[in-house]
Amino acid sequence: MSGHSKWHSIRRQKGAVDAKRGQLFSKLTRAIIVAAREGGPDPAANLALANAIEKARESSMPKDNIERAIARGSGAGADGAAYDRVTYEGYGPNGVAIFVEALTDNRNRTAADIRHTFAKNDGNLGESGSVAWLFERRGVVMVPADSVSEDDLMLAATEGGADDVDLDGSSYQVTSAPDDLPAVRDALTAAGIAFDSADLTMLPKTTVEIADESAAKKLLRLVDALEENDDVQDVYANFDIPERVLEAVAS
Repeated sequence: MSGHSKWHSIRRQKGAVDAKRGQLFSKLTRAIIVAAREGGPDPAANLALANAIEKARESSMPKDNIERAIARGSGAGADGAAYDRVTYEGYGPNGVAIFVEALTDNRNRTAADIRHTFAKNDGNLGESGSVAWLFERRGVVMVPADSVSEDDLMLAATEGGADDVDLDGSSYQVTSAPDDLPAVRDALTAAGIAFDSADLTMLPKTTVEIADESAAKKLLRLVDALEENDDVQDVYANFDIPERVLEAVAS
């Protein structure tokens, strides 16, 4: 499991995400708007929109909010929003590669904010392509290890088209091709297997181990600062921090 996925799982369990529910809904709304604008309002024919809607539902976003966001993105709403997809690449403390995805209505503002955040937290914003090659787009479902046997999970995941199931600490990570994520998610649900999250993500091809707690705090401070930016949708990093250290940092 990628260190970043473990960090988010631990934060979710401790309620850190719920404390910022308003900001989360704003980001989810942007994702739905852009997905609907780019691929149409029908989630059955628009994988990006289907995933954005599912993510919103998992975060308990009201149905009316989701429908309004789809309407805005498809041009049916009263105020069509013009958000652009932008990415930023750089390095954090200890040479950790960081890939940032954002949706913005002001590229200059967002670029300046991201550059400032990197610099303020001992990181460096790089050129386009500087770290993207270290990541690959994958579908990832996180399943609590104590909720299912590995054999049952493997059977359901394989039937859904998953490529692999890995155990790391207290969770299983089920990976698939991006287009197969909905089928994997549906197969686990049909088998009665609960999961913590199901997302399209960027998994690192190589990782940087961070075992020192102070170094981990410094790195995660940068990641958190980037995620707190209203324009940022997702932050991916190739750190590998032991779960015990992540638990200590999150406490």
